Amino acid sequence: MNITKNLGMLLLAIYLILVGLMALVHIAIPVIVTGILALVAGILILIGR
Repeated sequence: MNITKNLGMLLLAIYLILVGLMALVHIAIPVIVTGILALVAGILILIGR
C-alpha cells in the first residue's frame, strides 16, 4: 500500500473519510473541525505541498 507524500492530498483523504463516516454512521464531528480540515487541504493542494 502506497501512502501519498503530498500533505494536501493526505488531508483531503482524511476529510473525505470523516465526511463519509458522518453520513453513514451519524458520528457527531463538529462542523468547525471538518471545515478547517477542508480549508487547510485546499490551500496545501493549491500551493503544491
